[in-house]
Amino acid sequence: MADRNDIKPFGSPRAAFKGGLRRACGVPVLVLASSFLGFGALVHQVGLSVWHGLFSTATAWALPGQVALLELYAVGASLAVIAGAVALVNARLLPMTITLMPLLQGPGWPRWAYYLAANWIAVTAWAAGQRDCPGLPEEERLPYFFGMSAVLWSATLATTAAGFYLADLVPFSVTLGLVFVNPIYFMLVFAADVRARPRLIALLLGALLGPPLFLLDPEWSLPATGILAGSLALLLDRALAKRRG
Repeated sequence: MADRNDIKPFGSPRAAFKGGLRRACGVPVLVLASSFLGFGALVHQVGLSVWHGLFSTATAWALPGQVALLELYAVGASLAVIAGAVALVNARLLPMTITLMPLLQGPGWPRWAYYLAANWIAVTAWAAGQRDCPGLPEEERLPYFFGMSAVLWSATLATTAAGFYLADLVPFSVTLGLVFVNPIYFMLVFAADVRARPRLIALLLGALLGPPLFLLDPEWSLPATGILAGSLALLLDRALAKRRG
């Protein structure tokens, strides 16, 4: 897994954009492509058209919310319920945007470019930006992010369509299982950087708290685990820092 220290300045914004393109053409695009194959198959399974799936990927580009939308549609939920559930699932993107956008700011870029970048913030792109952008000059960060996101977004559109048309050729359980490749990759990206103490503590606490909280309440276990593990990790990190200071 790549480490943030192996990212070096590219020399120009154009070179940084090309660097982002190259960076995405590896494990990140393979993981996302696999996940959206499963999503495309799910679109087919619930009886929607390929254009519905492509529109969802093009505009939302947030797999958990997209899957929630399809599951609720399949059981006949109302539009208000679907919209509310998707909004709750995708609320996680707000703190991602808040933490990444300051890293992408650089001289000379128009405001609309940042609005576009904000709409391309999803789990994989956010994790890569958090890892790589601090090692780049400010003027190279936004084009680097755009280069990487352009590859990932384009690949997910293609594999959404591919998953839809391959749904009858591959067992549905196999294609649906691909949806879970992305969160596993997301976890490994952060586990690789063990030097970031708060991140490591949060991952360990999440692994410990997740199973008992799931047994206690399966519906709320995931957000509860995230809130508790993240909050405790922050408090523990501050306590350790004070003790060493």
